[in-house]
Amino acid sequence: MHLHTLDTGLFKLDGGAMFGVVPKSMWQKLNPADDNNMCTWAMRCLLVEDGNRLVLVDNGIGDKQDQKFRGHFYLHGDDTLEKSLRQRGFTASDITDVFLTHLHFDHCGGSVVRTPDDKLQLAFPNATYWSNQAHWDCAVTPNPREKASFLKENILPIQESGHLKFVNPTAGVPDELPAFQEIIFADGHTEKMMLPMIRYKERTVVFMADLLPSTGHVPLPYVMAYDMRPLVTMTEKEQVLRRAADENWVLVLEHDPSVECCTVQHTDKGIRVAETLRLSDL
Repeated sequence: MHLHTLDTGLFKLDGGAMFGVVPKSMWQKLNPADDNNMCTWAMRCLLVEDGNRLVLVDNGIGDKQDQKFRGHFYLHGDDTLEKSLRQRGFTASDITDVFLTHLHFDHCGGSVVRTPDDKLQLAFPNATYWSNQAHWDCAVTPNPREKASFLKENILPIQESGHLKFVNPTAGVPDELPAFQEIIFADGHTEKMMLPMIRYKERTVVFMADLLPSTGHVPLPYVMAYDMRPLVTMTEKEQVLRRAADENWVLVLEHDPSVECCTVQHTDKGIRVAETLRLSDL
C-alpha cells in the first residue's frame, strides 16, 4: 500500500466563519486574514494505492463553476487535481473508487466535469463513487442554512451515471474498500460525514475532513460556524482526538494551508498538537 496527499489548489474563506465563536484576536495568530477578513485554506485530498484499487478521498472544488462563483472564494495556487495525479503517475481513468467524506462543494466539486459542449460527466469514468444514504438525502434536499454548500451539478450526475454506492454505517467497511480499517461517522459538521481510517506502515492514518480542518482547530472550542451542530462537533472531536492521542494516530488535514499531517498529545490544557509531518515522512 502507498498513501499520497494530493493538493488541488487554495481558496479563501471568512476567518470568523472558520473559527466560530473564537475572537479574531486569537485566531488571527493561527491563520492571518487579509483586508477582507479572508484566510487562505488548502484543498488537500488523499490517494490510496492498494493492490488493484486506487481510491481517491475527496477531490477539491473542481473547475466547472463560473467566474462569479470562483471569485467568491478567491481560488489561487498552481496545484490542480489533474496535475497532482499526474505527478504520482496516474490519470483520472485509473481511479477505481472515489470516497466522498461529504458533499460540500470544496470536497466533491472535482467529481464531475463540464465538457466543451456544456454537458456534465463524471471526472473519473471508471470509478465507483461512495457516499451514504443519510448524507445523500441531506445533500439533495438541503436545509436553508446548508443549501449553498450542496450544488446539484456536483451531486446529481453521480447518481444519474449509475456509479453511486452507499456505505451502510451499521455494516462496517465495504468489501470493495479493503484499505480502510474503519470509517468514523460524524454528525456535527453535516449529516453522516465519513472519516476513513487506514493502517499504514504500522501507523493509523485518519483523513479528518471537516472534523479537524487544520491544526488551528485542535482546541475544542475552535469549531467552524459552518457546522450544523457545533456542540456535537465538540463532542465528536474530543472523542476522536483522545483516541488519536492515546494511539498516536497520524491525522491528515484537508484544509491546513501549511501542515499536511499532525499527531496530538494530552497536555494540562487539553489535547494539543504534538508533531507536524508529511505522509512521505512515514
